[in-house]
Amino acid sequence: MAKRSLHSTTQDRPAALVVPGLAVIAVTYGLARYGFGLYLPQFRTAFGLSPGTAGAIAAASYLAYCLAAHAGQRLAGRARGRRALWLAGGTAALGSLLVAAAWSVPVLAVGAFVAGSGAGAATPALVAAVASTVRPDAQSRAQALVNSGTGAGVVVGGLLVLTVPDAWRPAWAGFAVVAVLVTAWADRRSRWPAAAEARPEAPLRELARPLVAAVLAGAGCAAVWTFGRELMTVAGALPDRTTGLLWCVLGGAGLIGGLSGDLVLRVGLRWAWLSSAGIAAAATLLLAALPGSPAAAALALAGFGAAFVALSGVLIAWGGHRLPAAAPQAAAVLFIGLTAGQAVGALLLGAVADAASTRTAFGVAAALLLAAAPAAERRALSPAAAPGDRSR
Repeated sequence: MAKRSLHSTTQDRPAALVVPGLAVIAVTYGLARYGFGLYLPQFRTAFGLSPGTAGAIAAASYLAYCLAAHAGQRLAGRARGRRALWLAGGTAALGSLLVAAAWSVPVLAVGAFVAGSGAGAATPALVAAVASTVRPDAQSRAQALVNSGTGAGVVVGGLLVLTVPDAWRPAWAGFAVVAVLVTAWADRRSRWPAAAEARPEAPLRELARPLVAAVLAGAGCAAVWTFGRELMTVAGALPDRTTGLLWCVLGGAGLIGGLSGDLVLRVGLRWAWLSSAGIAAAATLLLAALPGSPAAAALALAGFGAAFVALSGVLIAWGGHRLPAAAPQAAAVLFIGLTAGQAVGALLLGAVADAASTRTAFGVAAALLLAAAPAAERRALSPAAAPGDRSR
């Protein structure tokens, strides 16, 4: 009876799950996963990392994400979303502790590998939690708002770098503690489905077009997430305090990407995807062209932050449209594609940066984002296709 009461209360107040769900995304994505790129200048100083080595470590963390996302979508499909949630929070916490204690490059790499995996299980777990906890008419907006937690985490990380740039070990230890706390909070606010409500597996053939789009977009987005702050610090000669503040701009703009659910309803998936990919490409080029201009970098990072979160939000909607009965698994498959693209992109762009320059690598990244745009659906989709609509 108590469980029924919690469910009823949470359905009446979607924010009861949205806020802790957003917090889980913030720590698993914005801090534990993308924190490696944020702290890359400090890691290079402490461990003497080359761009190629940094790209390889980032790629390994993306691979870990894919493995965890696969496990998470299988758990969610078998009505074990709670286990997927704790897989997310637990790996983010353990990996963050390893980074905080790292005494060598191999230990740092293992820590980044484990920490980066947490986000993979977070997405299917929270898509499943929202689908079974929030009332149907509010699910589309709730999914997009939870997904925008990446921006909130990036803001927090940027503020830490801005205020205490050299305290990266205590910062990563703090990420571990927060990961456990917010996971427990989200678990308490979720209504997990019974075994009878388990959702079917997601057939890949239904996701071919969005999967191609996700891989290409992920490869293009790897430049800013992995090498963006380093580009501003080295090529742009901007001080740490400035780049930390600019990283906050990226994260703050990412919160705007939480409106992607409304964007899909208004213009359809095709134009939502095209506009988001185009803005991300333009922002990547602008940052490469003027990394030493705070105003230009702020504009570029704001555009990229909003576009990246919107891209991931559109992928959730796209998967929900293609497979409305298996939305959590579809989201996991597409996010695996997005992250696999980032892994390949980190390796490719790191090699380009070693062979030519970081700016050249950003040009390649922009081209990949533009290549992702035509993969969008050929026709606008009806609002009923948005995630959370279970009436079809």
